[in-house]
Amino acid sequence: MVNHIHLDLVGGLSGDMFISSMLDAFPQFKQGLGQVINDAGFPDLVELETLDHDDGTLTGTRFTVNAVEQEGHHQHQHRHYSDIRGRLQDANLNKVTRDNALEIFRLIAEVEAAIHGKKVEDVAFHEVGAWDSIADIVLAAHLIASVGVDSWSISAIPAGSGFVETAHGRLPVPAPATARLLEGFELFDDGLDGERVTPTGAAIIKFLSPQRRIPPGLVLEGTGYGFGRKVFPGISNTVRVASFSVAKVGQSWTQDQVMRLSFELDDQTPESIADALERLRAMDGVVDVTQHAYWGKKQRQGFSIAVLCRPDAADPVTSECFTVTTTLGVRREMITRAILSREEVVVSVGEKTYRVKVSRRPEGYTAKVEMDDLLAAGLNRQEQASVRVQAQRLAIEQVGNH
Repeated sequence: MVNHIHLDLVGGLSGDMFISSMLDAFPQFKQGLGQVINDAGFPDLVELETLDHDDGTLTGTRFTVNAVEQEGHHQHQHRHYSDIRGRLQDANLNKVTRDNALEIFRLIAEVEAAIHGKKVEDVAFHEVGAWDSIADIVLAAHLIASVGVDSWSISAIPAGSGFVETAHGRLPVPAPATARLLEGFELFDDGLDGERVTPTGAAIIKFLSPQRRIPPGLVLEGTGYGFGRKVFPGISNTVRVASFSVAKVGQSWTQDQVMRLSFELDDQTPESIADALERLRAMDGVVDVTQHAYWGKKQRQGFSIAVLCRPDAADPVTSECFTVTTTLGVRREMITRAILSREEVVVSVGEKTYRVKVSRRPEGYTAKVEMDDLLAAGLNRQEQASVRVQAQRLAIEQVGNH
């Protein structure tokens, strides 16, 4: 089972390069791409081609989408975001693929609106609005949905240099929309001219929200290479997809990484601190927030705060720490943690149901009933103790019989 995918942007990234690399890493997905195009509602407007490719250094897959010329309609006719969105909403795509495609288009539309000073609904796509580019996004959305991994990571991104010719004229590389989409990611200059990441490629990166490094505790399962149209001197114009599964560290636990943000407060009221910590707990990517009292210089009482969060959420959470507290500095350290396998099940005791969290420990299963469910049942202390024993036993039996 594949749990994580890492993208090495050796040559850069475009929509067709992403598709090529995914198909090379997961050849089982080559079948059915035509049906996705049919379900999207434009079977006669594009032609798909998947070929083996050898650039003299590496071998892999080259995938292309070619727009079919229609009488009276040029393939690069501009199309409004609202029209594309409506077409996708009405398409017969599966929900995850449709939602992925809509979100990728929304990301592009928002940056285009900001760049050109328009409302999102009024944005007209040019290059991205061509049928081949629309198909690239739909198929990329389909592959992301099909592989269904828990997380993604990405290498540093080649910035490219020079200029690119667009419907808006000659633009510097990376193009304005691409640059907006890549804000917050690490870019580097490898000295090669040309566009390295297209707006579609940048939108895919933004949508995936990848980590900046491969998490620990993973086993490499396979690789795939997808090639682009351009040829660069001395380097393959390819994307490498590396797929990973979770390492079997022990029978009952796995490993991952979290960022630990820590700081001290001695000049903020307890009421204000309580509100601040609740805001931090509510943030996406925050795993846990704790506080401990301490006595500092001159016997002043303060609070030591620790926030655990996903690595990809570290920057926004750090910013929020500075916003909602009086701290002037936040320590940041990556921590590897061991995690027990656990799941929540629902069991019935009497006429009521209870949520029970079951954990698998080295010596066997343990369980804990959700306290809110016991309180909601209106039980006295003795009844709670009896229900707790029964519910936990039933939950362990249920998980053990899986």
